[in-house]
Amino acid sequence: MSTPQLTLTTVNIGAPDANALARFYVRLLGWDIKVEEPGWVIVRNPAGGVALSFQEESRYARPTWPAGPGDQQMMMHLEILVDDLERAGAHAVAAGAVLAGYQPQADVRVYLDPAGHPFCLWVQP
Repeated sequence: MSTPQLTLTTVNIGAPDANALARFYVRLLGWDIKVEEPGWVIVRNPAGGVALSFQEESRYARPTWPAGPGDQQMMMHLEILVDDLERAGAHAVAAGAVLAGYQPQADVRVYLDPAGHPFCLWVQP
């Protein structure tokens, strides 16, 4: 039996306010909003590739970074390659991110988006 063709098209991110979180990622990444409805937004890289979608979750629980026993753990995080960690970090903060208190590696910076999802900015060593 042959393997069916599978194509990853979108990563969906839950949020208390999907529209606001999508606008944060548009500012951060410079991507375009392709679909926007109340509580549902899709943003795409103009160069193509996998899109991000944002879905409103009425019972959203903000993750804790790093999570301890009993904390809401992150369900996913984005890895974003950058050419200059310091400049990219300043851009992320200007877009609305917060630098996380815990930083696990020298060549990676963990930030929290407005809904508390961690994402990593990293440079190739």
